[in-house]
Amino acid sequence: MRFARSLLVRVSLCALFVAAPCGAAFADGPHERTQFGHDIYVGAEEDVTEVTCMGCNVRIRGKVESDVTTFGGSIAVEDQGEVGGDTTAIGGNVRLDKGASVKDVTVFGGRLRRDPSATVNGDVSAFSGSIWLLLIFGLPLVLLGAFIGFIVWLVRRLTRPRMPIAA
Repeated sequence: MRFARSLLVRVSLCALFVAAPCGAAFADGPHERTQFGHDIYVGAEEDVTEVTCMGCNVRIRGKVESDVTTFGGSIAVEDQGEVGGDTTAIGGNVRLDKGASVKDVTVFGGRLRRDPSATVNGDVSAFSGSIWLLLIFGLPLVLLGAFIGFIVWLVRRLTRPRMPIAA
């Protein structure tokens, strides 16, 4: 289990470093917020189109018209906060406080904390624990490695020189 956590941390860090240069490039307009490593706060009177955060946390007290997504961070929809689209946390937690309203909630590798008075107008999918992150990111890498190993073995076998048969 310790090896799995170590591998998970390494894969997550590599993904974050690869995504770092393109963090702000995804924000199309002034009402979208995209950050890498800096927390995002949507105030009570603010109206934002979309929020994306890599390696940071998101706090919402206002309204987000579309999706809120974090990679390696948590989402907190606080008192009277609204999310009109998907609320997705990969490797982080989602907290829905009293009076919060969201459409769909998806949590991979984290926990969902939901106040009884919080409203979810769609689906709730919670895959708690780090094993889900390992399956999502680790399993495809293992399969890719096995495929590459098979190709190398096949090429070596087909290009091996033939030994003459002794008479």
